[in-house]
Amino acid sequence: LEMGQSYSITKKARVMDNLEKQLICPICLEMFTKPVVILPCQHNLCRKCANDVFQAANPYLPTRSGSLTSGGRFRCPSCRHEVVLDRHGVYGLQRNLLVENIIDMFKQESSRADGSSIICQDLNSSSRPTQERKEETPMCDVHEDEKINIYCVTHGVPTCSMCKVFGAHKDCEVAPLGTVYETKRSELSDGIAMMVGNNDRIQGIISQLDEACRVIEENSRRQKTKVCEKFDHLYSVLEEKKRQMSQKVTAEQEEKMNYIQGLTKKYGDHLEESCKVVERGIQTMEETEMALFLQNVRDLLKKIEDASSTAHLDKVERGYEKMDHYKVDFRRERKALGSLDFIRDDDDENEEEGDGEAGEGARTVSGGAAVSAPPAQPSAPQQINPSLSPTRSSPST
Repeated sequence: LEMGQSYSITKKARVMDNLEKQLICPICLEMFTKPVVILPCQHNLCRKCANDVFQAANPYLPTRSGSLTSGGRFRCPSCRHEVVLDRHGVYGLQRNLLVENIIDMFKQESSRADGSSIICQDLNSSSRPTQERKEETPMCDVHEDEKINIYCVTHGVPTCSMCKVFGAHKDCEVAPLGTVYETKRSELSDGIAMMVGNNDRIQGIISQLDEACRVIEENSRRQKTKVCEKFDHLYSVLEEKKRQMSQKVTAEQEEKMNYIQGLTKKYGDHLEESCKVVERGIQTMEETEMALFLQNVRDLLKKIEDASSTAHLDKVERGYEKMDHYKVDFRRERKALGSLDFIRDDDDENEEEGDGEAGEGARTVSGGAAVSAPPAQPSAPQQINPSLSPTRSSPST
C-alpha cells in the first residue's frame, strides 16, 4: 500500500512538472503572469513581457495616453512569426483565459502536492534506507570530499566551505549558492529578454531598410518615366517646329519652280514660233518670181520683227534661284538644351509659375529632386528675307 501511494504521488509530481514546463513564459522564464495574451501564431506571453518586447522592437514608435498613434510589429520569441499590432498595441491582443484558468488550477494543485511530496519522501526513505541517490552537486577540486555549496563574490566562482575557512577564499566575500543562483538567473533572463528585443528591433530595422530599397526603386522608376515623358514632349515640339519650317521652304520652292516652269513653256512657245518664221523666210528666199516674192515679204518681215523681240516675256531676276535667305541660328537653343539638369528645391516655386503661364520647361518633382528644362531663352528671330517675287520686265518701247 505504501509503495502504491508512493508511485501515485511520484507520477502525479511528474505530471505537474511537465505541466509547469508548458506554463513557462519564453521571455521571463517564469510561470505566466496574468493577464496572458495569445499571439496569432498561437504562442502565449505575459502581457507585460509582450509589451517589453514590443517596446524594444519599436523604440521610436510614438505613444499617446497608453495607446499607439499607429500600429507596430514585433516577432514571436518562440517561432519568430511577425506579429502586427493595431493602434491599441499589446492591449489589443486577445487574452488566453484557458491558460489563466490552468495556471490557477496548477497553483492549487501545487499547494496540495507539497504535502504529498513530503509523505512520498518519507515513504521512499523508509522503504529503501540503504539506497542512496547520487548527488548531482559538483565536488570541490581542492577539498575532494566537500561539496560546492557557497559562491565567492570576490572572484566570481562557486567554492566549498573549507575553502572559505582554510583555503584560498578565506578573506573573500561569499554568498549562498541559492541567492546567487536566483540573482544570476534573473540577470540571464533579463539579458535574454533584452537580446530578443534587440534582435527584433534589428529585424525591424532590416525590414525597414528592405522597404526603403523597394520604395527607392519604385520612386526611381516613376521619376525616370516622367523624365522620359518630358523629353518625348520636347522631341515632339522640335519635330513640329522642323515640319513647319521645312514647309515654308517647300512652299517657296514650289512657287519658284512653278513660275520657272511656266516661263520655260512661254519661251519654248516663242522659240517654236520663231523657228516657223525662219522656215517660212527660207522658203520665201527660194521664190524666183519677183512679184510673188514682194507680195509675201512684207508680212514676213513684220513677223520676223515681232519674233525677234522678247520684251513681252518675263525675265528672271539675278539670284532668283537662291534659297539661302532661310537662315537659322540655334546656338542659344543648343546651349539651353545642353544646360538641361535637375532643378533645386528652391526653384520649385519659380518653375511652377512658369509652367502655369506657357508650359515652358519640363518639370518633374520627386522626393526633393526635380528635373527641368531651363526656361527657354527668347529665340533669335528667323533670318528670312522676304521672298523675291519674280519681276516682269516692262515691254520695251
